[in-house]
Amino acid sequence: MNPNLQTSVDLTAPDDVLARERGRDRRFRWLVTGMAMMVLLVLGAILMSLVIGSMPAFDQFGWKFLTSRAWDPIGNDYGALSAIYGTVVTSAIALLLAVPISFFIAFFLTELCPKRLRSTVNGIIELLAGIPSIIYGMWGLFVLAPLLAQYVQPRLDQWFHHIWLLDRIFQGPPIGIGLLPAALILSLMVVPFITSVMREVFEVVPYSLKEAGYGIGGTTWEVMWDIVVPYTRIAIVGGIMLGLGRALGETMAVTFMIGNNNNISAALFDSGNSIASVIANEFAEAADPLHASALTELGLILFVITFIVLAVARLLIMRVERRA
Repeated sequence: MNPNLQTSVDLTAPDDVLARERGRDRRFRWLVTGMAMMVLLVLGAILMSLVIGSMPAFDQFGWKFLTSRAWDPIGNDYGALSAIYGTVVTSAIALLLAVPISFFIAFFLTELCPKRLRSTVNGIIELLAGIPSIIYGMWGLFVLAPLLAQYVQPRLDQWFHHIWLLDRIFQGPPIGIGLLPAALILSLMVVPFITSVMREVFEVVPYSLKEAGYGIGGTTWEVMWDIVVPYTRIAIVGGIMLGLGRALGETMAVTFMIGNNNNISAALFDSGNSIASVIANEFAEAADPLHASALTELGLILFVITFIVLAVARLLIMRVERRA
């Protein structure tokens, strides 16, 4: 065999192999890029469909749709204010209840919990996060609502009926459903999410910082409050906003507990509605195109609010992850 030919074959064969591997690598890169772009395409398609579906209602009512409290399918008069009010009130109360609970659970897991117990508690939190919302709603309707009606509402009315403003806040029919009961169920649902985020950000705090705090005689609480919380405050806010995003879009549990009445009231035990509950209750029966368009516009409002909240939350959490 010609030695020159043999040398030529030996030198060019690896180039062919590398070329094939580069081709496979390019195809794989195109594949994963395409999969990633599909997520953006789906998001854009959802937004576009909501915008197109909302146009008839927007043409009919304009920006007054956001400030009108009317919701009359018979008279074809629609407004989003009562649904927005119910969504904001229930979500805000849920966060007021859930944030302190989540903070102390995360504090316990990162600083005080024995290692043997930590995995068990973490598992329970993950289990709570995975329970379907309809189960929370059924539990709230059949267990929590009777307890509120029988024990809580009468006592609140007895304690606060003579105090200005508070007497109005705790008014409402003693049936255990309304804005506050819906918020209580929401708070139970968002606690696992906020707890998980807080626990993770507490764990990224450099141990040297905590060690320095203990070295100068700080207690566990002082180290947590004066060192860990300031270091992670941005991510804590991000975790709270993630919980807010979860609360804003919750449907079935709120539908069970809020009363589903187009109403704006300062009384927390009065019935109301939320954006998600209105859509869930009426979309299947929206035979009139304008009614369906108004419900779609409600969905667009909820989409925009939730997207902004979750995007801001993710940016805040990423800032702390970069610092770590």
